[in-house]
Amino acid sequence: MTPIRILVVDDSIVVRKLLSETLSGDPALEVVATASDGRIALAKIPMLKPDLITLDIEMPVMHGLATLVELRKLYPRLPVIMFSTLTERGAAATLDALSLGASDYATKPSNSGSPAAAIERIRSELIPKIKALCGLIVPLKPLPLPGCCPTVKARVRTNPQIKIVAIGTSTGGPNALAEVLPRIPNGFPVPIVVVQHMPPIFTRLLAERLASRSAIPVEEGRAGVVLSPGHAWIAPGNFHMQVISAGAVLRLDVNQGPSENSCRPAVDVLFRSVAAAYGANVLGVVMTGMGADGVLGAQDIRNAGGDVIIQDEASSVVWGMPGLVQASGLADAAYPVDQLGAEITRRVLQSRVPRGQSDLKSHATPALPAK
Repeated sequence: MTPIRILVVDDSIVVRKLLSETLSGDPALEVVATASDGRIALAKIPMLKPDLITLDIEMPVMHGLATLVELRKLYPRLPVIMFSTLTERGAAATLDALSLGASDYATKPSNSGSPAAAIERIRSELIPKIKALCGLIVPLKPLPLPGCCPTVKARVRTNPQIKIVAIGTSTGGPNALAEVLPRIPNGFPVPIVVVQHMPPIFTRLLAERLASRSAIPVEEGRAGVVLSPGHAWIAPGNFHMQVISAGAVLRLDVNQGPSENSCRPAVDVLFRSVAAAYGANVLGVVMTGMGADGVLGAQDIRNAGGDVIIQDEASSVVWGMPGLVQASGLADAAYPVDQLGAEITRRVLQSRVPRGQSDLKSHATPALPAK
């Protein structure tokens, strides 16, 4: 198998050396060159024809965002992973980069950590993303789900009223959520809870950006918040988010319980909690993302009588999470990302219409606000 050819772009010679040695230590990867700024990188791309680029954000001569803009004009499909610092400034720049067309991001290891920890961080976080974005992933197979036969999809449906929407996503999720949440109309009758795999700071800034584009309020989740209709909450980085029942009131809980699927927050944790709290009255949505997080949670939702829909393969940056839900027989339907917001709205409103009535023309989904 031909190794994935990588161009490393970073102004730090230490980082270039660390990335080059660690990435090239994997037999599936080859660092074909490095560059200390964006201008040099752009000159090297046509000669080297890399399969993927890792791109620093803060560089002299030509910084990462300017490089990304030029790169996308010339190479719209070339995978680019931003390598950013775990700071407020780094998080904001990373979200800018994702909106400009970056494929994904990885956070730089802390300067205070040991070299061994930095190498392990690159191996565990960056290398899987490189392989997923370049198609070096194991073919999707049904997961061995306890108490569930993956080949059986038919269920006796009672068409329960949807009382909550739970969304899980990872790689490609920030841009996917920016397609979905702004299409949810003002006055939406149920709460929305979201897990996006992201570290601290990033999730708060993501919620703020989504709120600025959406008709409904979007916030980072906090312990004790009472769920209310027409409001979306995003799980905070490094915390699981759950829905818990406190008498007749349903609230959010955030905690630092053990990681699941190597994730915290984890989609499975959120989905499991909404299935327990709401029973059949749940609509689960699994969108673009790497890995298997969300599959067991989707089974919990289906076992409780709820429905699960997924983002389709063509519009997903990585079809790992939604693809495994489908392969495991747990998806009721799949939709392009630009149709998911309207479909979520349609299903929620339709579930609230008395039987015999189906006119939803008065509930048209608004177009996306102008950027």
